[in-house]
Amino acid sequence: MNRGGRNRSTADRKGHKGEGLAAFYLQCKGWRVLARRQRVGQGRGVGEVDLVVRRGRTVAFVEVKWRSDVRSLDQALDEQRLRRVARAAQAMVHRFARPDDVTRIDAILLAPWHWPRHITHVWQP
Repeated sequence: MNRGGRNRSTADRKGHKGEGLAAFYLQCKGWRVLARRQRVGQGRGVGEVDLVVRRGRTVAFVEVKWRSDVRSLDQALDEQRLRRVARAAQAMVHRFARPDDVTRIDAILLAPWHWPRHITHVWQP
């Protein structure tokens, strides 16, 4: 395996760990996890939502970011990534939300030895 493959594999493992921690955190806050790692589209049009969660009438499509130090979290989210999450959420909203539900894009930022930071309404198109 080449070095790039190892780095991708390590990033995937950390991503899975971060998503698991974020799901646990949200469940402790009263959210119910509806889905994990939902993908839509192909090629350059692919979008992914890390977690889809519900609490009451609110359905949140959550982008999870795990970084090795808390300072790196400030640069973890960018407009391009959030736009892709929003496109994916829009494509799959019919699977998770009812007509009277409120939907939004959230983010959970994680770093070792720090409480998760839950940012609500992180993206408004």
